[in-house]
Amino acid sequence: MPTLRKFIGVSAGAAIAVINPSVNAVVFASDLLLETSQPEPSFEPQTSLEKEQPVSSQPPLEGEAKSTEDEVTGEETPLTPSEPSPASVLSNPEAPSIGDNATWRDRQTVADSQLEETLNLLVDEHSQQLSAEDKAWVSRLQTALSSDPTQNPLPETLVSPHVAQSPELAPLYLDPSPNPLLFPTDPSEVAIEGTQPLTLKQAIDLARRNNIELQQSKLQLERSQAQLRQALAANLPTLTFQSGLQRSQSANSEISARNTDTAQGDPDSPTNSLTGTVEVRYNLLTSGLRSANIKAAEKQVQFNALQVEVIEEQIRLDVAQQYYQLQASAEQLRIRQQALVQAERSLRDAQALETAGVGTRFAVLQAQVQVANEQQRLTEAIASLRTARRTLAQILNLPQTLDVSAADPVEIVGRWQLSLDDSIILAYKNRAELEQRLIERELNEAQRDARLAGLKPQVSLFANYNALKLWFDDPLLSQGTGDGYTLGAQLNWTLYDGGLSRAQADIEEAEIEIAEQQFADNRNRIRLEVEDAYFQLVSSFDNIQTSIVGLAQAEEALRLARLRFQAGVGTQTDVINSETDLTQAQFNQVQAIVGYNLAVARLQRAISNLPAAPTL
Repeated sequence: MPTLRKFIGVSAGAAIAVINPSVNAVVFASDLLLETSQPEPSFEPQTSLEKEQPVSSQPPLEGEAKSTEDEVTGEETPLTPSEPSPASVLSNPEAPSIGDNATWRDRQTVADSQLEETLNLLVDEHSQQLSAEDKAWVSRLQTALSSDPTQNPLPETLVSPHVAQSPELAPLYLDPSPNPLLFPTDPSEVAIEGTQPLTLKQAIDLARRNNIELQQSKLQLERSQAQLRQALAANLPTLTFQSGLQRSQSANSEISARNTDTAQGDPDSPTNSLTGTVEVRYNLLTSGLRSANIKAAEKQVQFNALQVEVIEEQIRLDVAQQYYQLQASAEQLRIRQQALVQAERSLRDAQALETAGVGTRFAVLQAQVQVANEQQRLTEAIASLRTARRTLAQILNLPQTLDVSAADPVEIVGRWQLSLDDSIILAYKNRAELEQRLIERELNEAQRDARLAGLKPQVSLFANYNALKLWFDDPLLSQGTGDGYTLGAQLNWTLYDGGLSRAQADIEEAEIEIAEQQFADNRNRIRLEVEDAYFQLVSSFDNIQTSIVGLAQAEEALRLARLRFQAGVGTQTDVINSETDLTQAQFNQVQAIVGYNLAVARLQRAISNLPAAPTL
């Protein structure tokens, strides 16, 4: 009884749309209209994909999209579903603002409950007229309403307590092997065992934790800090201590002993001596060498600290760009799934009209070609999603056996509150690259001064104290202890070194000019980056507004095209064109949202090194 089934579906959907005009109710009402308007099953040849997934026009969750992909490819990969797509949010004027996910889920729950209650009342009223097939259809709807689509936990092997304790941080089991020389030799060592959903914040934290270039830059910073301590040590005097113990017997003493009266002792007796010296030395005058070396070391520390910041900010941008690309690929898969569902519905309509004698074989062939095309596009979307996941996993330096998916919903991240001019000025003030060029210039100046100081006089002061204890094996020989000291100053002055110091100073002068030119180049490049990102931001925001209207118009055009075709006054070509327009409108909306988020990420990168992030 398709007519009775259609009446129940339309009544339930329309009733809930009036009771609670939330996103879920409106979309579910359209789902009921879509499914109840289908012809009898005998006229519905189903493909393998259609048999494996329920027909629904509601945007699937990311986890649902992945499950369809797994069914098509024969793989099983656990996923945690993300928030619903913003496409249905933007197209509904009654929907809450983007980002109000808690309110949105509450309204969905209320709408589901009211829809189930209304459906039960309608079924009770017409229970005598329902066949076994109709009752099975109603039971499937009731099961779908009572189920919780958000319950899809990870297997225990992928569950980490760090996720629950610190949701902003990535789990520690996502860190790669500590052995950088790991070389897998068995296929099981590279086979994907599971998929970990990550938020953007978790992905950035994971990238900063695992990035090799960032780790190297931090080690270079530690090295420059040690070099600074080495340069500062020149401000203090040096204190040295030397001691020696010696026993000797010379040939001259032996010859003298033969001609000497042995009653006064044996002059050939071995001599024993113990000496000790303490010396203090201080470089009193260095002609600027010491201060130049200290300044150069300080500037090197500042330069390396800024380099760490540059790498961190670039990592954040790279991860954000690939994360948004992953979201776009997941949305592309969802849209392709919907397009395939629409194409299969058109095929069923064409076959039903042909069976009734009011349709043509040509229309059926057109619909079959469209289904084949959409199946191919869906396969390409699956491959694109897999590539995007592996690319992000490579950037995050994940273990060989883990894959990732996007846990954040596709929604705009917020409004950029700064004007273009303010953004440019803020970028000039805060970009680490510009500050690096200035520090690099000062570093080269200090190194130039150090080179020139080599041609100037160097004065050092020193003082030492020494002690000596002398004794012989023969007790008749004189022995004893004595001490002394030395005070002095030393002057070193290189009058001519063949032009070496002057040539080294000229090299540093050239480096100073290079740093100045690089500053100008970086300044112009930063301005272009800000302008490019800002123009993309404005364009994407306008496109989001336009896509809302375009998507609604495309949905209405497809609805009218189907009605005209079913009434016999339209053609299958009109339906196919409308389906294509709807798919393109959905793509346009996703691209506008992702493009806006990318522009915000690029603007944040352009004005990095902020004491506080701009209000969004």
